[in-house]
Amino acid sequence: MAKIDRIRNIGIVAHIDAGKTTVTERCLFYTGRIHRIGEVHDGEAQMDWMVQEQERGITITAAATTFAWAKHDVHLIDTPGHVDFTIEVERSLRVLDGAVVVFCGRGGVEPQSETVWNQADKFRVPRIAFVNKMDRVGADFGRVVGEIRELLGANPIPIQIPIGAEDHFEGVVDLLTMEAYTWTGNDEDPPEKIDIPADLMEPAEQAREAMIEALADLDDAIAVKYLEGEDLTVADLKAALRKVTLSYTAVPVLCGSALKNKGIQPLLNAVIDYLPAPSDLPPIHGYDPATNETITRKPQDSDPLCAMVFKIAMDKGRKMAYLRIYSGKVTEGMEVYNPRTGHKNRFSRLLKMHANRREKLKQAGSGDIVAGMGLKDFATGDTLCEAVAPILLERIDSYEPVISQAIEPRTLSEKEKLDFALAKLVEEDPTFQVREDKETGQTIIRGMGELHLDIIVDRLRKEHSLEVRVGKPQVVYRETISGRADAEHVFHRKTDEEELYAKVRVAASPVGRGEDNRVELTAELPDNFPQACTDAATEGATTALNGGPLGFAVRDVQIDITDMDPGEGTCHEGAFHAACSQAVRHALEQAGPLLLEPIMDVEVVTPEELVGEVMGDLNQRRGRIEASEFRGGKRMIRAKVPLKRMFGYSTELRSLTKGRANFTMTFWQFDTPEGSSSQRDI
Repeated sequence: MAKIDRIRNIGIVAHIDAGKTTVTERCLFYTGRIHRIGEVHDGEAQMDWMVQEQERGITITAAATTFAWAKHDVHLIDTPGHVDFTIEVERSLRVLDGAVVVFCGRGGVEPQSETVWNQADKFRVPRIAFVNKMDRVGADFGRVVGEIRELLGANPIPIQIPIGAEDHFEGVVDLLTMEAYTWTGNDEDPPEKIDIPADLMEPAEQAREAMIEALADLDDAIAVKYLEGEDLTVADLKAALRKVTLSYTAVPVLCGSALKNKGIQPLLNAVIDYLPAPSDLPPIHGYDPATNETITRKPQDSDPLCAMVFKIAMDKGRKMAYLRIYSGKVTEGMEVYNPRTGHKNRFSRLLKMHANRREKLKQAGSGDIVAGMGLKDFATGDTLCEAVAPILLERIDSYEPVISQAIEPRTLSEKEKLDFALAKLVEEDPTFQVREDKETGQTIIRGMGELHLDIIVDRLRKEHSLEVRVGKPQVVYRETISGRADAEHVFHRKTDEEELYAKVRVAASPVGRGEDNRVELTAELPDNFPQACTDAATEGATTALNGGPLGFAVRDVQIDITDMDPGEGTCHEGAFHAACSQAVRHALEQAGPLLLEPIMDVEVVTPEELVGEVMGDLNQRRGRIEASEFRGGKRMIRAKVPLKRMFGYSTELRSLTKGRANFTMTFWQFDTPEGSSSQRDI
């Protein structure tokens, strides 16, 4: 077996508080990567190395590590569960080959579970499911499997059933081998193989039969043996499970309790048995930056280098780039090329990461996930290759910030230091933005939520020793138009050297919500009309959409450039840029501008007797109730609520329900507030 066949690149993803980091910690312990288990609630988990993570008991940044299991190298990334840091999940899944999706045995499929599942679907990442916290009151393995099927539209195939539940959860029955394993709960004790308990023999046989039938529906070889009554070996079943996992047609489901040290070894075996090696996946596709022709790179060291920078981190002010190598090799001191910028950088150091700890490497090859120092001209999403064999991969999508806050240093002398620190944080985090307000001169920071900005401010204080003042969080608004309008603008300037003239006519019309902006040239122009002038006009229209009549960026608008006239002179790019920009501004003013605000998808889980109070409170916040259903013995209420009405909701919900309800909130889309007008009614 080739070295690359013994590599697994996996991520641990889940809803917040499902136990991702605890699962990771046990994986590290039982593979010998660490020798003492650290608990998240004590702030001692190896992968939660940031001060902010240890203080809050949550994962904020994706952390990478490598360990060995069953003669395989497993590169693992532990990702955040909080929606404010979903970009960490996005860019991790972009470069990973497989994922372990962790579900809470009591909470089941929760809102962020759906988000990370959809992200895995987006990048076609094969996955296995682990139902964690089977020792918790209310844990129900069958219910969680049902929710994976119904709420996620997946095809879960349980390959284990639990022995007991809640306080009586002891272990699992392996449906492939029909063997039972129990754990004492002590971290040093290995699993004990026992006979399947008598009261579980019939349920286990039924569950095994259901597993085989599910595989027979998807795998012809299993179907033939099953229908002909032949014995199905463990090897047959493993091969079929691997096949359906890699083809995205099914998801093996396991269970356990990471906190009680139960079920981790079978999970590690499943990672090796069912998740892909880099060589199992098709070659990576990119394109030639010069010709736009499609290029492929096979996952082998002999192919030209192709890697992606999927994460930037700052190490004492120096940039460290996390890389996924798809083909070729990198070595310490090697010169690499960035096809986006055309710049070359040289590796000063090559590192294997374990959270914030590192080991020096001389070389890394295809399939590896490593970090590199010295890549000054590279950013998140950039392709790393050789100048003689350039390739450009599709970049990583980011998310639009929905909340802003004014920030300033305590003293004017620290302004330059603050600007430098903010610039470093922007390099690390694609969802964090900084801008200067032209009217007030204030520095405005933007992020994905209150927690996101709170973490940024805390890092400024603790990592950069900056005592900053911050304003109250503010909602980030956008604007659109309600109707169609045509407008024309003539740009005419005389200089000592030449006369500049351009006349442009445009039409502005709304498109569907969430479709973003489109700029199209529909004017009938002569064949010899300069391409540079049409490009300038298009760029002018795009620039005008950055600030509309209400003072916000414009979205969900189509601009058609219907006429371009250079007059009697020669075409001038600057004139057409200015003329088109002004024509678009006039059209937007006449097309009925509308304010758009961020609307959040809110899910509240509450005891049944408190449903009336929770719904009444959501209605007062201009929430639109969309669903109310039972889930895990409680009521789940889903509503669409304007973000500006949700500030401080966590504290108020806790007070309203005496701490018995919890909620999650994710961005849905920018939409028109009820009863809004074209006025800036904020």
